[in-house]
Parts: sequence; structure tokens; C-alpha cells
Amino acid sequence: MPNIIMSKLGNQLDGSLKKKAYAFLEKLTTDDTAVGLHIEPIKNAVDPRVRTGRVDDNFRAVLFRLQGTDEPTYVFHGIWKHDEAIAVAMKTTLTVNPVKGIAEIKVVEPTGGHLTPPAPVTPVTQPPLLVAKGVTEAELVDELGVDPDLAAAAMAATDDDALLALAARAVEWQGLAILDLAAGLSLAEVKERLSLDEPVERHGDETEDEAILRGLEHAAAKLTFTYIEDDEALRRAIEEGDFGAWRVFLHPEQRRYVTGSWNGPFRLSGGAGTGKTVVVLHRARELARKNSRARIVVTTFTTNLAEAMKRDLRRLDPSLPFVDEVNRPGILVIGVDRLVSQVLKHAGSDADRAASRALGEGFRAWPVRPGNERWREVLELHDSALPANLRSDSFFQAEYTSVVLPNLVTHRDAYLKVRRPGSGVALDRAKRNAVWQVVEAYRRRGAVEGTLDFDEAAMVAAVHLHQLRETRSATLADHVLVDEAQDLTPPRFHFLRALAGEKHRDDLFIAEDSHQRIYGRKVVLSRCGIEIVGRSRRLTLNYRTTAQNLRFALGILKPGEYVDVEEQPESTLGYRSARSGPTPQVHPCASLAEEYDNAAATVRRWLEAGVVPETVAILARDGYQRDKVAVALEERGVPVRAIDREAIRPGHPVVMTMHRAKGTEFSRVLLFGVSEGSIPAALHSEKYSENAWDDALLRERSLLYVAATRARDELVVSWSGAQSQFLASV
Repeated sequence: MPNIIMSKLGNQLDGSLKKKAYAFLEKLTTDDTAVGLHIEPIKNAVDPRVRTGRVDDNFRAVLFRLQGTDEPTYVFHGIWKHDEAIAVAMKTTLTVNPVKGIAEIKVVEPTGGHLTPPAPVTPVTQPPLLVAKGVTEAELVDELGVDPDLAAAAMAATDDDALLALAARAVEWQGLAILDLAAGLSLAEVKERLSLDEPVERHGDETEDEAILRGLEHAAAKLTFTYIEDDEALRRAIEEGDFGAWRVFLHPEQRRYVTGSWNGPFRLSGGAGTGKTVVVLHRARELARKNSRARIVVTTFTTNLAEAMKRDLRRLDPSLPFVDEVNRPGILVIGVDRLVSQVLKHAGSDADRAASRALGEGFRAWPVRPGNERWREVLELHDSALPANLRSDSFFQAEYTSVVLPNLVTHRDAYLKVRRPGSGVALDRAKRNAVWQVVEAYRRRGAVEGTLDFDEAAMVAAVHLHQLRETRSATLADHVLVDEAQDLTPPRFHFLRALAGEKHRDDLFIAEDSHQRIYGRKVVLSRCGIEIVGRSRRLTLNYRTTAQNLRFALGILKPGEYVDVEEQPESTLGYRSARSGPTPQVHPCASLAEEYDNAAATVRRWLEAGVVPETVAILARDGYQRDKVAVALEERGVPVRAIDREAIRPGHPVVMTMHRAKGTEFSRVLLFGVSEGSIPAALHSEKYSENAWDDALLRERSLLYVAATRARDELVVSWSGAQSQFLASV
């Protein structure tokens, strides 16, 4: 039976062709000599391996036939109409890079014309980008293996758009190499990221086909090619299309973090769309494949995102051993707060002993409910001596989750002595006494209600897990993988550290981006018992968003000063995209009615152009605005679906909040209501200190950045009245 390798271009099929492509390739894997397939060579083609095959009366597939030691292997390049398929086959070749031995598909134009960068619109006053970076043409060709014509064109390019245009027409890994160099990476860094420091050595006695087959195994080749293992893998690869390419094709750098092993916690950071979640999901599968008995937990902050990750992991590999309970061999994908509840349920009566240790004598592991309202109620009833600015539920919540709970403070004297690094609010003895009175009142109210808040529950669960390890040498998980970790609070980090047990190989894998922190306050991992020193890496290549949309989104962040979970400045330097598209549009409107009209016209235009409805999203700042937009669009004849906790379903464009959009991606996105007074929101409770207010503004800025980076191809931003202050820097 022939083997099938699919190229990334072959993965990007029109919806009407997917079923036909699957039927064609399924037959091919059974018998490539079947008469109905019409697998035929092309006379005078540049590559004698090229073949075309009959998909139906109008379409033909373009393939390359490689003869290995046993069965033949077909590299599926794509499907075109009959005459176009013949033309593509005539000039396309599958070969190995002469310097690196990597398999690659290239087009050989009959004219032999060279790649040239687009002519600049205005007179050129700056040197070419790569020249300015100190790169030479010889280094591109001789050290990296870049095609000579691409190298010459790249050395002449004077701006990012010219390089993007070249990269789009080049062999994928070569295009990424020149973009990496333009972003400031050294030759050594580019080689490491693309695994070019591990070339495929040519064996003297091997045939050209055998050399190509080995070249297809290189990590850089797997950016573009993937082996199809069975019919189910074939079906998934075809049906997922471009939106699902992450399930099939991995960047060598991503693959390194998927398969890597570290003695202790590892942190992977990176901007929106750089593939952190992709790495987490593939890594979960890799760990399960290595050890079928491993207890693997994949978790994140929000329930919606956890459910989306579970669906994606099932789509990645339905054969994985999924479980629904902690402490079972297999993969558990679950929100962190639900995970805490499972652990406390698993603890039984031991959970009450842990509650006494974490909160004080007499406390128990009661059911969980949010604590925001409890703080407000206590502050309204408690006559505190604190100044007015500190009588804020946000201040107390921050103090409680960052100082009191992580340090297991259960009485006043301990609170008077406890260190409060990074709190941003100075408290003398009198103020500490006043704060503790409110904390005691808060805890008493929880005891009367018989409830814990989420952070109390997380700290109780952490204490229980420590006690479990000390008394029974037992743990509940072998590997814990955390996505969107920037939104977690210190008690939740303490819980996850305890869940993974004492430091061991591949215990904790933490994916986070401080620029996307839209919920929690700043957290320092080392204060939560998680030491990362020397085990931290950063992704910078955006796979989702076009370069134009990425520039817009990064402009939103530009004035902010961000710090990561290791207390180091977090920069956007080096973030880039290899995709190009239209410049984001901005639509200032004179009134809310005009903005509704504009939204309806924008969505209608996208749908009339053939965009798949559920890949269109309208994002609003809050639920009230979301619902108003949904009603307004319906009234204007544009059916949409307002989304809250439910999953996105086919059939209609979606309207959701910017918070709910976290972890999603869409072809077209309209950011609605980006006006002053809407974003940033008022956030009165965050004004208890200058540091707290600045941090709240950073979270609001991050929220708009997250919303803007949901767009793959086209981004539109609208507002009525005054525009948001966050747009001033774009």
C-alpha cells in the first residue's frame, strides 16, 4: 500500500473539494494502480517524479511519486482544475536543498526569472533591512541554504512589507529564516530555531528518491509536509483546512518544546498567536505517548478555554486516553477551579484539616462561590479606620490573595509581621490592624454562609496536597501543563505546584504571556514555590495574525510597561508574522445608530464575499454592549449569535465579549464600541493606589490587544463619540 505525505498547500482545499480529495487519496492508499485514479506522468515536466491523478471530470491532483525500499510514497501537493493542474505539474519540482538536505517544493518558471522585491512607493533613503542587520548574501546562501535568487532579492529589500512579499513566495522555512534575520536574530539563532544546525547528510549510495524521503523527515520540512498515518488522520488533515493547520504542521521551535524534557518547571512565553496553546496540546499528546500510565493534567483559568482545549485535543488525536477525574492515568483537561474542587472532593475529611491549617481553627472545606460580593458586603457593614481609598474590594482581594492566603496567615500577630513585597501600598501597624479586622470579618461571613471563595479553596487544596505527600508520599498528577498562566492568582499557583509534587522531570509546563493578562494581578512565580531559572524560553513568530493586524495590536500595547512572572521587563521586541493582509480599517461614527449601521454593513460585506459565517466575530467590551449589538444587527437584517459560555456553532457570525474571545480566532473581526468610557472601563475600585490604577489600565490595554489579535485576515475597529485613549498610540 502506498504511503501518503501531504504538503501544507494540499491541506488548504476549497470546501467543495474536501470530500472528493479524501475519496481520491483513500483510493490511492489502497491501490495506486487503480484505473479510475489515472495516475499519470507529465511529459517534459521539470521533475520526472511529478504525477497527476483524476479527482473528477474537472479537477486533477498534483503529486510526486517517490520509490523507497518498499512501497511507493506519494507527496500530495494540491488539486486544481484540469488544465491548471497540468500547468502546475509542468513547472513544480520536489527536491532537496543542496546545502541542508531538506526536502522542498519549488516552482521553476520557464523564463528563469528571479524573485525581486516590490518597488518602493517613495524614494529609498534607508539601506536594505538585512544589510542594516549586518547580514551578507553569502551567509544566506552558504550557511543557511537560502536559494540564491531569494537571497539576492532579500538583500535588496528595504522594508518589512517587501520581505513579507518575498517570504510568501519562498519555500516556507527559507522565508521564515529571512524574516527572523530582519527581526534581529543572529545566524546562530536562526539555525537553532529552524534546526538548520542539523542538516541532512547525503549518503553516497542512496538514490535521489531516498534522499528526498530522508529530507522530508527534517524538522524544517515538517513545517510544510506531514505523513498521513491512517484514514482517520487523512480525514482530519483534509477537513481541518487552514484553520486546523496547527494540528498537522509544527515549526521546529514549537516541536522542540513539544518533545523537550526539563528537570523541573519550564516556562514558555510568547505573544498572542505564537502557538503556546498549540505546544501545550501537542506536548500533552507526546507525554501520553511516552507513558500510557502517566497522569497528565492540562489546565487553564477559564472554563470556556478549558473546554475549547479539550475539544482541540480530541481533534488533534481522538485516540488519546482522556479521563474526567484527577489521579487517573490519562489526560485530564479541566479549568483550574474545577480541578481544585475535584481535589477537595478526593480529599474527603482530610480537606477539613487542611482548611484549619490554611484559614484557622474551625474552618472547613465548604462549597465554593465567588468572593467579590462578600468583600463589598463586609466593607459596607464594617466600620473600618482605614482611609477611604483603601476601603476598596479590589484592594482587599489583592491583599488577601497575594499576602494573607499564600503565607497561611490565620491570626493578627502573623499578619502584623508578614512581608508584603510588590504590594504597592504601604501599611503601618495601625493600618494593618484595621485590615486584619476586615479580613476576620470576611472569613467569619464565609463561615456563616458555609462557603469558600475560589482562592481560599485553592489554598486549602494546596495545603491538603502537601499533607498528602508528607503523610503518604502520594501525589495526584505526574505532569501538569498550564495555559494562559498569566491570569492565575498566587493561591492557584501554589495549588498547581503542590499538585505536581516535589520538583521532578517535566513536572510543570507553564505557558503564559504577560501582555495578555486580563484577569489577575501581577504574580511572581518564585514567591509561589516555582523556580524557573534557566528553564524559560520565548516564542515570537505569530502564526495567526497578519503582519498588518499584528502591528496594529502591538501599537495598543506600546505605551504600557509590562513585567513578566519572573519580574523581568516584558518586551514585544521581535514579534512578527509571516502572513500579509489588508491594513486594519478604523470607522469613527457620529452616533451609536451610525455605528450599528456600519457594523451591519461590514458583516454583510464579509458574508456576501463568501466568508464562512462562524469565522466572523463582533467583539464588545462587556455583556450589556454585546447583547445590544446582537439585537441591533438582527434588526438590520444580519442574523448573528450572541455567545456567552456556550461553544461556537456553525451557521452565523458571533457576537461576544472581548474577555470571552480569549483563546479563539476568526477570519474577520469587528471591534465594536472602542470609545472612551467603554475601554478602559471606569474601574473605580482599582483607584486605591497609583500602582493599582496603572495595573488596571494595563489589563484594559491588554484586553484590547487580545481582542485585536483574534483576527486572522481582516480587522475593523469602530466607535461612536470619542475614540479610546488606547488607539492614540496605534
